[in-house]
Amino acid sequence: MNIVHTTKLEKSKITHFFSNHWGSPQMVISSGIFQCDELDGFAALNDNGDIIGLITTVISGDECEIISLDSIEENKGIGTRLIQQLERTAREQDCRRVKLVTTNDNLHALQFYQKRGYRLVHIYPNAVEEARRIKPEISLFAENGIPICDEILLEKSLD
Repeated sequence: MNIVHTTKLEKSKITHFFSNHWGSPQMVISSGIFQCDELDGFAALNDNGDIIGLITTVISGDECEIISLDSIEENKGIGTRLIQQLERTAREQDCRRVKLVTTNDNLHALQFYQKRGYRLVHIYPNAVEEARRIKPEISLFAENGIPICDEILLEKSLD
């Protein structure tokens, strides 16, 4: 596995990745509307040069926000390597913390981030209902049967 900055990839490859995995490159969360294929980030590539993981971020002041983190192959360290690279880069850019938003149904993400030192700091009740007004293709229910309705903010201090 090779980790590269997203600027090393053709934008069409990143757009295709988001379209396949999210329906479109647009991410609508409580902190804003993001065009993920235009954001900074890192990609994990396999030996064939295919994207097997991708993290996108926005840095503002001393804060880095993870907008998306995807891993095609679970439990192979892809997400961990991407987040480690992001945290190194955030420290180099004088960020003091990393934050992200996930939805209430995403138990895998909640477990993943908490194991890596992220803490739950805020719940945005019914935030996904607001996001559906902008992006109506957001599912009402997750594959695990949990209604998708709230967003959860997680943070990690880099101090």
